[in-house]
Amino acid sequence: MVENALSGGIITFVQWFVSLMRRLALMVWIGLSWPLLILLAAPVLQAPLVARLAQPARPLRVWTGLASWYGPQFQGHMTASGAPYDMYAPTAAHPWLPLGSLIRVVNLRTGHSQLLRINDRGPNVDDRELDVSYVAASRLGLLDRGLARVRIELLEEPKRQ
Repeated sequence: MVENALSGGIITFVQWFVSLMRRLALMVWIGLSWPLLILLAAPVLQAPLVARLAQPARPLRVWTGLASWYGPQFQGHMTASGAPYDMYAPTAAHPWLPLGSLIRVVNLRTGHSQLLRINDRGPNVDDRELDVSYVAASRLGLLDRGLARVRIELLEEPKRQ
């Protein structure tokens, strides 16, 4: 009689332990699988505020010219826009484009392009059309040569008040 009660208790304990292990395994599986589910679903989902252009913006005007760059020696100096020059910002100096204009600059030799904001006047050399910041020069491939023939695309002028 005692033996039956003891074996019945062991069987109950084993059933409870197996049930516990199954629940634990299920929780571990759920805990490990949801990041995988997120990684699989993320490329399909799009943020509602992200706009994707079907075509690149059409330029208002396009022309070519010679571009150079200016860097560390001007860091922190005031630009014509009143903001200090930041060599790590995607900006450029142009003699007549309105300050705040948005341009796309394309290096004709490499094909690399960069969007830049006009925030200064220059360059102060007759044959040059544009001075770009250090970061823009590095992205356009101008650092080694210092000069490059570029295509300048005027994308946006600031609104007049």
